[in-house]
Amino acid sequence: MIHLENVSVEYPNGVRALKDVSISIYKGEFIFLVGSTGSGKSTFLSLLYRGMLPTQGKVVVDGEDITSLKPSAVPYLRRKLGIVFQDFKLLPQKNVWENMAFALRVIGTDPREIRRRIGDVLELVGLTHRCDSFPHQMSGGEQQRAAIARALINHPTLLIADEPTGNLDPATSWEIMQLLEQINVRGTTVLVATHDSQIVDRMKKRVIQLEAGVVVRDVNKGMYEHCEA
Repeated sequence: MIHLENVSVEYPNGVRALKDVSISIYKGEFIFLVGSTGSGKSTFLSLLYRGMLPTQGKVVVDGEDITSLKPSAVPYLRRKLGIVFQDFKLLPQKNVWENMAFALRVIGTDPREIRRRIGDVLELVGLTHRCDSFPHQMSGGEQQRAAIARALINHPTLLIADEPTGNLDPATSWEIMQLLEQINVRGTTVLVATHDSQIVDRMKKRVIQLEAGVVVRDVNKGMYEHCEA
């Protein structure tokens, strides 16, 4: 599903965010990406949806070398991915249903298919009763569920979540992680960047740790261990 081969990223100011990273993530896995602030996690994720290009190396997503994609092909890559952020990024002037529909209308989806897909994903994330609510009327957990629903609307093969519980209380965070695990069980590969040591330790998934742009640990059924936030 994901393969990085000798990938390095150096910013214009000379900071090397990633240093010769080579790693593979397989279809159907659930991965935690951990590490201290500035370790390279966000850069790693950004490479996967072509938010940036590596300075050197190759990035393969779903069998395609995305480093060689033409800019016009990048939107088609992103349709295969679901991306969830810490701050939700919901459109504030649209209700939940409209946030979902917007993501489908921009790619020309048939209105009947839009209704079917929205109904399915809202049921999956437990927000059918909130379809008419606006983001400001919802709790943080509900907003994150809505963001996850929007990320799932195109049936992605890969779901990328960047600190999805960072603004949530522990109980709500656990509910969100259980939802992501349910999505994973249904066949979607899930990659979560997080500082939440309790969740990592409790779920015991594969853990990839970055420090100073280098992969320092890659273990199955791993623990958060000594990462510093």
